[in-house]
Amino acid sequence: MSQRPVPAKSELEVARIVWELGGATVRQVLDALPEERGLDFKTVQTYLRRLEAKGYLETHREGRSNVYRPIIRPGQVIGEVLDDFLNRLFDGQVLPLFQHLVHDRGLSDVEIRQLRELLDRLEDES
Repeated sequence: MSQRPVPAKSELEVARIVWELGGATVRQVLDALPEERGLDFKTVQTYLRRLEAKGYLETHREGRSNVYRPIIRPGQVIGEVLDDFLNRLFDGQVLPLFQHLVHDRGLSDVEIRQLRELLDRLEDES
């Protein structure tokens, strides 16, 4: 498990934009955010700086602007966030999370079939 601090929800929203763009200035991230979010330049800049401090982004200067680039793949971040979530809410156990999701949200017939196929593959591999 990584020692890197898990990004906050708003930081993840900003990080997703940087991943999608492959690199971005504060202004580019701000322009890509939904207007209804109501974030200003300084707030976006703070999120980007936090993500850099936490080890998710790096920055370099282009002219007068800092360009932030991802240094961690989205899949790795998803894994770290899920690990943190599982540890905090389910004592690291996966099954209670699945049980909660299935009970609370349900599964469509297609999702049930896909889950069965996944479980069958996992059984075959073990």
